[in-house]
Amino acid sequence: MARPASLSTPLTGARAGNVNYLGAARSRRKFELFYPDGFQDETYQIAERSYKERAHLEWQGELGAADFRKLLARGEFRQIADAAVRIESRTNLLFSFEKMALRDAVKTPAGARLFATELYAFLWGRGSPQRKFEDWIQAVADLPRRQTRVLTWPLVTVFGFIARPDKHLFLKPMVTRKAAQAYGFDFQYRSQPSWAVYQSLLTFAAIIRRDLDRRPGFKARDMMDVQSFIWVQGSEEYEP
Repeated sequence: MARPASLSTPLTGARAGNVNYLGAARSRRKFELFYPDGFQDETYQIAERSYKERAHLEWQGELGAADFRKLLARGEFRQIADAAVRIESRTNLLFSFEKMALRDAVKTPAGARLFATELYAFLWGRGSPQRKFEDWIQAVADLPRRQTRVLTWPLVTVFGFIARPDKHLFLKPMVTRKAAQAYGFDFQYRSQPSWAVYQSLLTFAAIIRRDLDRRPGFKARDMMDVQSFIWVQGSEEYEP
């Protein structure tokens, strides 16, 4: 059976000079209001982590690096695209309009081929993280578009998050901006997807992990825990 991804090495490069530590403490206490045992809380496992973990395990079973590579070699671009869309559809990570835009974008042979080849390069290809992320942004921008735009932050980041939660973080703009403000982190957000914004997001994640790491129950296993922490800070459903 496939195993959930875990963090191998901590993210580096976090600069905490612009973090309000009172905000960080308040954010942790807010999380504890709902999940007193942190990331080990049983209710947290059910409400926030389990469906993300199921999607990741399903991805590993169908589109892990070796299987993905074999499908690409056989030219099974449609199978790759259909599997990715199906796995994501069982989560609530994307808005309905984004799900529809994605399905439309990969319906054509050209769209499925572009999506499959560039997604593999982003997840497991060679090159710097910046180069791979920028190439992936361009690929998503080049996907066929019908009525709704495909190039949104959630669409750009959702597959990295599902496939590689050891490295990649999902970005919901409004929630993340609200969480960063509450935390005291100067999140360098722009609506246009770019490496600079994503790098700022990863820095925020690294700071969160560093601040929580020594708290009982708060050692993040992967980006699923970090994303859930951000979600609790910024989502309206978690207003005390």
